[in-house]
Amino acid sequence: MEESKVLSVGQKVPDFELDVYLPEKKDFGKLKFSDVFKNGNWLILFFYPADYTFVCPTELADMAGKYQDIRGQGAELVSVSTDTHFVHYAWQNSEKMLADLKYPMGADPAHSISKTFGVYDESSGLALRGTFIIDPDGKLVASEVNYFPVGRNSDELLRKLKAFKYVRENPAQVCPAKWQPGKKTLVPGKDLVGKVGEKMAG
Repeated sequence: MEESKVLSVGQKVPDFELDVYLPEKKDFGKLKFSDVFKNGNWLILFFYPADYTFVCPTELADMAGKYQDIRGQGAELVSVSTDTHFVHYAWQNSEKMLADLKYPMGADPAHSISKTFGVYDESSGLALRGTFIIDPDGKLVASEVNYFPVGRNSDELLRKLKAFKYVRENPAQVCPAKWQPGKKTLVPGKDLVGKVGEKMAG
């Protein structure tokens, strides 16, 4: 895929390999997308602007609190910024909010991944706050991009992961707004046209 081509939801994701810092091991490594998918896992990419910033550690700490739940859904979470993996190492070891991080911290100093996912901001050289859910087939199924000043909510990310996992396992059904596991789903068809309210109330 050409570097200038931005992915859209529904498209297959290129098989990137990136340098990562592994906080749990206090070591460096490589992470290849296809290695995640070959085990039947989902992949969540969590782009953020930069290490040693202000909103970013609050987001990464929030995600750390959901990491075990995400793994329990058969997904891997990787945070990504345009910093190097060496800077990730230094930051995670100096910022107390990041003390409990266990997920890989990906490095994109060449900006190729950020550009492919459409989150690279040319004026600053940083990545916007982009969150992407990729299914085990390597298809991009969810995309959210926020501007720099506002942080995200890990509760909603986990909810969306559960919903996409559910409809993958139950392809005839769809999940309504605010759906949670165990709640009502809908089966599209002519009998449902104009009667969604009745179905949800029944």
